[in-house]
Amino acid sequence: MLGELSQRPLNVGNRRLLLASRVAICYEVNLMTIREDEVVTLTTAAGPMQCLFLRPAKEGSYPGLVFFSEIFQITAPIRRVAAFLAGHGFLVIVPEIYHEFELPGTILSYNPEGSARGNFLKTEKKLDHYDSDARAALDFLKNHPNCSGNLGVVGFCIGGHLAFRAAFQPDVCRSACFYPTDLHKNGLGQGSMDDSLTRSKEITGELLMIWGRQDPHIPQEGRQKVYNRLTECNISFTWHEFNAQHAFMRDEGLRYDPELAHIAFDLVINFFRQLPQSPVSSKN
Repeated sequence: MLGELSQRPLNVGNRRLLLASRVAICYEVNLMTIREDEVVTLTTAAGPMQCLFLRPAKEGSYPGLVFFSEIFQITAPIRRVAAFLAGHGFLVIVPEIYHEFELPGTILSYNPEGSARGNFLKTEKKLDHYDSDARAALDFLKNHPNCSGNLGVVGFCIGGHLAFRAAFQPDVCRSACFYPTDLHKNGLGQGSMDDSLTRSKEITGELLMIWGRQDPHIPQEGRQKVYNRLTECNISFTWHEFNAQHAFMRDEGLRYDPELAHIAFDLVINFFRQLPQSPVSSKN
């Protein structure tokens, strides 16, 4: 508080009140605005990958987050979440997950045609290409002059599954996985026989797992399978299930639940603010 407040007493009936005779109060607010959107193109095993990159406007050292989108790529809701994360003090990169199939800047629509295309591509893409994409995005953040060296990953839907796989990278300290589809049934990548749960024991960082109990894509037995595997592998994880549908975080459409999304965003920001103070070393 930078100003001062002088007060004088006033008797009202049997109560003694204090009135401000001069109010000159102002509060020092730390505004975390962000820079204008940047587009970066990274080299991957499957060719060039266009990404959205957002960061705080104020110069400084910030943790880096890779944010994996839904099957629709970088839609308006995904951009808004990326801006939200960057505005809380993170460098945020959002890859186009289907860059080897679609032209740069392609956005799939939230309709049956867009869903069909996105679901088709998720099993057309090679599993190791998903992993090399993650590594390219992590390396970009790690080498950025404003990155503290501390790295995290977050994703929605297929992005939640990709965030889970990115946790296999030894320099990823924390991964937030929102309703990660196909994780329980090995349904990611060409041939739809991914090894994500099998490799769970490779995770050395901490996981934040967030689910909707009314999500038809991930039934209770599927969630239980993931929970049991993480417990079996002695992974450090936090588990939240909400009475919500699939994609309840997306601020477009009838499944959006603003109140639950607000709670979940608080969870994820607090989760990433606990990134270690010193960068985790990596052989990569």
